[in-house]
Amino acid sequence: MPFLGKDWRSPGWSWTKTEHGWKRIVFYGHELDDDNREIDLKVLCSDNKENLFVGDVCELNTTKRKKDFYNNNTKSQFVFTDKWIYVQKGSTKERHGYCTLGEALNRLDFSSAIQDLRRFNYVAKLFQLIARSQLTSLSGAAQKNYFNILEKIVRKVLEDQYNPRLVKELLQDLSSTLHSLTVHVGRCVLVGNINIWLCRLETILKWQQQLNNLQIPKQMCDGMSFSDLPLHMQNKILYKLSDAYDIINLGQATPTLHILSENRTLWKKLCHFHFSDKQFCRNLVLNDNVDWKLMYFTLQKQYPMKEQYGDTLHFCKHCSILFWKDCGHPCTANDPDSLMPISPQHFIDLFKF
Repeated sequence: MPFLGKDWRSPGWSWTKTEHGWKRIVFYGHELDDDNREIDLKVLCSDNKENLFVGDVCELNTTKRKKDFYNNNTKSQFVFTDKWIYVQKGSTKERHGYCTLGEALNRLDFSSAIQDLRRFNYVAKLFQLIARSQLTSLSGAAQKNYFNILEKIVRKVLEDQYNPRLVKELLQDLSSTLHSLTVHVGRCVLVGNINIWLCRLETILKWQQQLNNLQIPKQMCDGMSFSDLPLHMQNKILYKLSDAYDIINLGQATPTLHILSENRTLWKKLCHFHFSDKQFCRNLVLNDNVDWKLMYFTLQKQYPMKEQYGDTLHFCKHCSILFWKDCGHPCTANDPDSLMPISPQHFIDLFKF
């Protein structure tokens, strides 16, 4: 008799009752396009030796054909229906094996996440960290998925003009890593043909040129603009920004905003937001004429800055599942204290063994 309940360590299998008994339902992903959904089993198993297989064997072979057809005719890697993944770091009596970074990259639906502005910066920062040090640890399928999602990120920036500076830094780090691997280290550490990686380098160069030539059109509107707001409201908006480069760029718009962006109190609060008292007190000169803007960029070179994202992945300490908070996850515990937000660096560290 099959086990129909749910184990807290992993959801149980799904079963369906047939004339010959219970059969397990295998979910490989979303269905194919409308013109390929109806695939007759007899057609797939005719005109070759596969018609020797009957029953379950032929059905599994048909499913494999569907999966191969999907992967070969779409740019995106294979789609999973679940939006979470069980992070397993070792074998237990119940489960054997472990979870890899590449598997998490394929399972957590980053393609949809970049369409959400709350998650865009998070995904871009994560991809930047992978480009710097974890690219060679990805499997071939995960690397293919990585570049497909990266293409969508670049396309979104070109269409919406959203945060091009972050994506430029990502492409620069990725280009440096690939150049080092293909030229200095050698192809022994790369998965796939070296010519594929050279083509990827050319594609990255093309993306960089497109971003460098990006022109943000001036918005024409008859309503109230940012400059029409009272000074105290403009100043309050500047205090809400946590990125120093955003403050500098905004200060270049008008002379009034330039004066507001050079406010010492603004840069002082920015220093206190990103760095602890011990960090900036070591570089602090005890006088009333501290250049807090210079202090910020001095500390930036020595210490990591505080990261802030609209939405992040979460990790459940009760069931060891990594998931997007909006999507939820199968867990028997209703303890909000067991949920822990995961930074991009913490995400990388979860899969280091």
